[in-house]
Order: sequence, then structure tokens, then C-alpha cells
Amino acid sequence: MSTSKVPFTRIASDGTTTAIDRAIAEETPIAIECNGIGYAVLMATPADLADLAYGFALAERLIDRADDVLDVDEHSTDAGIVLRITLAERVAMRIVDRVRHRVSESACGLCGIENLEQALRPLPRVEPAAIDDAAIFAALALLDQHQPLHRATGAVHAAAACTANGDPWLVREDVGRHNAFDKLIGAMLRERADWGGGFALLTSRCSYELVEKAVLAGCPLLATISAPTTLAIRRAAQAGLALRVLARRDTLLAPIGSGL
Repeated sequence: MSTSKVPFTRIASDGTTTAIDRAIAEETPIAIECNGIGYAVLMATPADLADLAYGFALAERLIDRADDVLDVDEHSTDAGIVLRITLAERVAMRIVDRVRHRVSESACGLCGIENLEQALRPLPRVEPAAIDDAAIFAALALLDQHQPLHRATGAVHAAAACTANGDPWLVREDVGRHNAFDKLIGAMLRERADWGGGFALLTSRCSYELVEKAVLAGCPLLATISAPTTLAIRRAAQAGLALRVLARRDTLLAPIGSGL
């Protein structure tokens, strides 16, 4: 279950009260193990966890392709869910090189990093795509239709893969913006789907971590409904990733070069 019904008292400005039930998004500790080694604990929505496993492993650079994941097993406990990922021998040593124990609300990707060079590792270049900004406005107008969990709770982020015409064809939701994007990327990885000249649309701010996830997934353009950070703009420019930020149904911003 991704939601639970919780009773509330609705209090109006005139002091009147009403008893109501409201759907509340589930948030559960997800412990990720790679080849039996504890790697991370995320706070996430307990849905589409196999997608999360693939996307997280790609973002952490533990894998390069879907075939590097041999198995994903979900084990429920009283404390949360253990997500056991079995990686191929070809990439197994990456776990030993990168292993760290951390607790993160949204998979920020920095806890346990030993130095600044590890925090800002080189990024590959992405292949540019000619995407009309009209497609982004079209996607923004359609996205609500693909967010059932957000409609029920008002408390989760969405990450959408959109066609070049702005049709959101694959969407994942989670309480964490990083988790939602990992789930989307993981779902595409499992389906052997590429961006097809399309783009990603996220209901979040544009942080450098999301830029890096987009680049590693080969996404040519990242659109977010909130503002970017300076580091996100710089990292995107270095990798050739196009950004559209503060995207609303009537306006958006496109950084010029690095913008800095």
C-alpha cells in the first residue's frame, strides 16, 4: 500500500470543526543491500521498488546497463523493507570500492563520500535533442492526469518520461524527488527503453544530483517545476544537458550557457 487513511479534524477560520479521513502517503525505510553488503537506507514510498533498485544502482554508478542486475528481492521486516540487489560479477568490485553506510531522506548521494573529487566526478556528455519548448508546456498540462498518488495525498513528487511531443508516457511517484527519478530511470532501464528524442519532467527543484541522474541515464533535456542551483546549471552545461526550469503552464526559463 502506498497510502493510508488517517483521521483528522478540519478546523475552519470561523472555529467550526469537521471530522474527516484523508489519504496520507506512506514513507518507509528501504535498506538497500548489494551482493549481501549493506549500502544505503532511503526513506521512500514502498511502490515500484524494483525500478528504484535499478535506477539507484545506475545513479550510484554500480551498474552500466540492465544486465548488470541479476536479481532484486524485496524482504519486509517490522522496521521496513530490505531491497536485496544481486549484481553481476563484472561490476561486483564497485560495491567494495564505494560501500558506505548512510541514512538519507532522499538519496542525496554525498553521505560517506570521502573527498570533493568523489562528490563531483566527471560526467559523460549527453547527445543533444531538438525539443520544442511547446512540448514541455504540453507535458505540464497533462502531468496531473498521471499522478494518482499525488492527487490522493498532495505529498509526493513525480518524475515523467515525455515524448518529443510532450506526452508523459511513463511516470513514477515517490515522497522523495530523487527516489521518483530513480524509479523512472530504473523502469526505463528494465524495459530497455530510451528517451526517443524526448525529455524528463520533474515536480521538484533542479538540484545537481538530479542533473547527474539525468546525464547518467542519457536524458537530453531535464525540465523541473522549481528553480535550479548554481551547481546544477554548471554541471548540466559541462555535460551538454539542456535545462528548462521554473516550468509553469505559461512560462519557463532556459539557462544561457552555464549562466554563471
